Amino acid sequence: MKKTTPLSFVKLMALSKSVTSSLEEASASLRNALAYAARQERPIVCSQIAKMIHDIEHIGSFDGILDKLEEHLEQLDEE
Repeated sequence: MKKTTPLSFVKLMALSKSVTSSLEEASASLRNALAYAARQERPIVCSQIAKMIHDIEHIGSFDGILDKLEEHLEQLDEE
């Protein structure tokens, strides 16, 4: 079975493989930090780390949305 990550669910992702890989690594590192923070840090620290994970995981989908918007605008210009 193929290993999936939150970033790999984005079907229209136009980000390069190197960027995607780096974002997945960053997300994994932040998840590790969150696990440690949950045991010994203040809740605000955990909340901010979780927010960073959320933001990283949505970069690809947002980029895909922008690509679709650009395609649609180009089609409208052609008509």
